[in-house]
Amino acid sequence: MLRPLIAALLLSTFTFASSALAQEFATQAGAAVVVDHNTGQILLSKNADVPLPPASMSKLMTLNMTFEALASGQLTLETELPVSQEAASYGGSTMFLDPRDRVSVEDLIRGVVVLSGNDASAVLAEALSPDGTEAGFGRMMTERARELGMVNSVFRNSNGWPAPGHVMSMNDLAILAERLITEFPVYYKYFAETEFAFDGRSPSNRYNRNPLLRLNIGADGLKTGHTQEAGFGLVGSAVQGDRRVTFVISGLDSEAARAEESERIVNWAFRQFAEVELLADQKAILQADVFMGEAETVDLIPENAVTLLLPVTGRKAVTGEITYDGPIKAPVTAGTRLGTLTLSHPGVPPVEVPLIAAADVERAGPMRRLEIAGGRVAGDLLGSAMERFQ
Repeated sequence: MLRPLIAALLLSTFTFASSALAQEFATQAGAAVVVDHNTGQILLSKNADVPLPPASMSKLMTLNMTFEALASGQLTLETELPVSQEAASYGGSTMFLDPRDRVSVEDLIRGVVVLSGNDASAVLAEALSPDGTEAGFGRMMTERARELGMVNSVFRNSNGWPAPGHVMSMNDLAILAERLITEFPVYYKYFAETEFAFDGRSPSNRYNRNPLLRLNIGADGLKTGHTQEAGFGLVGSAVQGDRRVTFVISGLDSEAARAEESERIVNWAFRQFAEVELLADQKAILQADVFMGEAETVDLIPENAVTLLLPVTGRKAVTGEITYDGPIKAPVTAGTRLGTLTLSHPGVPPVEVPLIAAADVERAGPMRRLEIAGGRVAGDLLGSAMERFQ
């Protein structure tokens, strides 16, 4: 009988020599995620997919929408926006705007980033909202979040002011932070500003609340958050050498605890891990069987070179498990994803590496198909004969 085209899942386990065993970081945060920017690896995850009140950290989504509007030409940094009575009525952290103001987009951005201005966020929201309201902007943000893969985020306003159902997960905030860093480098510089004395209106409120910016540890962003319900949180990022680490924490019980935990995470992420190249680009991992092809097998190779961030202490191994549905039916096109290599190591979450076909395999011609069919018939007959003599 012919072998079924969709065979049982193939499992293959192998080992790479590596240094490692990291102790899992014991964070005091109620929810947290730590991401290595270069490799995309998640170094720490705690309640990372749980939707939680994000407080002012949700202002990062307002900034994303603003940066997108700048990129599309909908706004310019020099565009001056009016301040509505509703925007000016916000309490908490503000720029102390009033309805007589006309404020440039650049000043509003700095007001959101440095001063955490609830009023500044609302002004930007009303300018970009499809219906001119902050609520409408919240719906627009929620829809855009889904498009960006932020599946646990719902926005009721632009600034994180406490509202039923206004939530984000730590993973969603990490996705957003990575996007701001990668897609908007020209505007990311604002996150590193330590003070902004807008119009001299509130000298005591001109300082950035990010506790990492003054510690000389490479920190350059992004946003703090605090409400009674959410506790103290921070979306942070820092660069040391060729590495960048981005993290999100929430649920700390004080400003001091947030500062201490943020510094601990940055030091841990940079000191306890190092980049290790495990697989060179285009190196064959496995020969997969091909059904009815001019060639009997096709090499599976990593889609890209594989570099992992691994703990620097201990002597543990990285294990890899390959999965694919086989035999693979011809024709096969080079570059087509055919399987997955899952790399695992104690102390870090598993990493999935796409495996692609290294070459084309044409569908077998008539003579080749006869040869394959003849081989299978001969095999079946031989098998039947062997059974009769057992």
